[in-house]
Amino acid sequence: MIWKKSEAEETHSQSQPPTLPASSMRGQAQASKERALIGAAIEIKGNLAGGEDLVVEGRIEGKIELRQHSITVGRSGCVKGDMYGLVIVIMGEIDGNLYGEEQIILRQACTVRGNLSAPRVTLEDGAHFKGSIDMTPPTPAEPVPMPA
Repeated sequence: MIWKKSEAEETHSQSQPPTLPASSMRGQAQASKERALIGAAIEIKGNLAGGEDLVVEGRIEGKIELRQHSITVGRSGCVKGDMYGLVIVIMGEIDGNLYGEEQIILRQACTVRGNLSAPRVTLEDGAHFKGSIDMTPPTPAEPVPMPA
């Protein structure tokens, strides 16, 4: 037996755009939360900027600028240069200044030689740190007076 759609059903199905199942939409949302990974065998010389979170397991010589995204330097990661990020987590070795928009976290056994600047700074027991810490909170934008 062969089943055939009626003309009314075909017209109705062609006029509406196909809808994605909820599971597919969740997959797209998760894809935007993915992180870029610089593997342990990768070495980069130069500045790095982008539009997603970053995990560094390799070596970078240069400035990393991801002000609206998090930066994580793994245990085998090594960065020589300044870092600008929303949240910066260090487990490896850094030789440069760190500028966190929200927070900087220095994990156990990391080594950081440079200054830290963020509203919140966490130093775990066992972290090696040489530099200064500036925890000045960001100043809110002054309200603009409305003309009368």
